[in-house]
Amino acid sequence: MTDFKNQSIYITGGASGIGRAVVDTFANEGAFITILDKSVKGLEEIKADLGDRVQCISGDVTAYEDHEKAVSAAVKAYGKLDVFIANAGVFDGFAKFETVTSAAMNAAYDMLMNINVKGYFNGARASVEELRKTRGNMIFTVSGAGFYPDGGGVWYTASKHAQIGLMRQLAFELAPEIRVNAVAPGGTLTALNVIPPLKPFVKEVDNDTKAKSIKTRNPLQIAMDSEDHIGPYLLLASKKSRAITGEVIASDGGLSVRGLG
Repeated sequence: MTDFKNQSIYITGGASGIGRAVVDTFANEGAFITILDKSVKGLEEIKADLGDRVQCISGDVTAYEDHEKAVSAAVKAYGKLDVFIANAGVFDGFAKFETVTSAAMNAAYDMLMNINVKGYFNGARASVEELRKTRGNMIFTVSGAGFYPDGGGVWYTASKHAQIGLMRQLAFELAPEIRVNAVAPGGTLTALNVIPPLKPFVKEVDNDTKAKSIKTRNPLQIAMDSEDHIGPYLLLASKKSRAITGEVIASDGGLSVRGLG
């Protein structure tokens, strides 16, 4: 409780999956959390569960003004901002480049890159002034797909490489006042939405099949849940990691030992 009591955290995509697990954990550790998410239902459920520990804002990560609104709300309610967690993202369902029409290819690029990359740009820029005041930090949710092929299709893989590049450049530019790091979860049994332009080109996979695939690909042979990734976020947000910036912590069952192939 000592590290995060009364800390003010802003997270995008906190209404489900890994984001929801992060929100629950930091709230239990004594933090106050501001959440930006498009899921009104998910936000209502969090508010009912966590009460005054959270404030929920329905919005779009591709709209800079929604991030400004969220940061302003965090500062107004809690007096400051200590941590920004860029987490909202979508998936391409492993769609194969050559089988997708040119129209769908372009629509997929615009939608996925805007959410996965522009959303991180927007949140970081809207948060930076307040984080500088508290000597706070940023944490990006990235992926092994930012290092290796076959963690998704070309759209997702490109977006994850871009997130890591953004994180590293920001770690360089914003030092010494602000630390910027990332967590790279491996295959996780959570709902990562396939964007509409690519749905006709991918097939649905049930959770049992997905779990078997994940287990065979990582050395620990585990299919991870959202809660399995909490540790790195707690570490990177803590003042005890004050010497860490520009780093990616893999939470992937050891997948990075062998690569995704």
